[in-house]
Amino acid sequence: MKTFAQNVIQFNKNLGLSINVPGVEVLNPFLTKSALDISAAFYNKYYNDSNPRTFLFGINPGRFGAGVTGIPFTDPINLENHCGIQNSLDKKPELSSQFIYQMIEALGGADEFYSRFFVTAVSPLGFTKDGNNLNYYDIKELQQSLKPFIISTIKKQLDFGANTKCAICIGGGKNFKYFNELNKQHHFFDFILPLDHPRFIMQYRRKKLDGYVEKYLDALGKCEALNRG
Repeated sequence: MKTFAQNVIQFNKNLGLSINVPGVEVLNPFLTKSALDISAAFYNKYYNDSNPRTFLFGINPGRFGAGVTGIPFTDPINLENHCGIQNSLDKKPELSSQFIYQMIEALGGADEFYSRFFVTAVSPLGFTKDGNNLNYYDIKELQQSLKPFIISTIKKQLDFGANTKCAICIGGGKNFKYFNELNKQHHFFDFILPLDHPRFIMQYRRKKLDGYVEKYLDALGKCEALNRG
């Protein structure tokens, strides 16, 4: 039986996507040896078992986080400081990663968090346009063309070892709306709990940061309780 880590690493190696949307480029970190090696070290460290996890779904990788490390919401800085994985990547901070690791520390640290949770994204590959991050839902044509890819990759990830009663959706607006609609059609999970996106929190609600960390911890606890049944 493969470990959770082996399943994730194989999934990442096989990720590929061709799109034909004017001006849009696919952000696939796994085309680089650095992201493959770094992410493999991460998953072997935290997921070297066959235990099920509660899943969290972000939007899609960004240029300074998962787009370079291959690990959702994990920039090269937090990868070293919180996960103890040294890397030679540019140490550019990602706002979302800063929030996520503050929340992870509040929960008890990376060992504790990743033993119980798995973080991914509705689209496991990212997108750029004119050199800037792009969300999969920002362009209607892109969103429509990605639907088979998104459905397929969600199904494959569930086989890693997902608790399927409840999942968390990071991004309570368009991301949740789209993911929830897909879930109604395909029944990935019984419940999906939405949370505000870390980028929104860090840009517009930073003064209430501690309160948002508590909201995350509360939602994670509720989701875990549902998964325990």
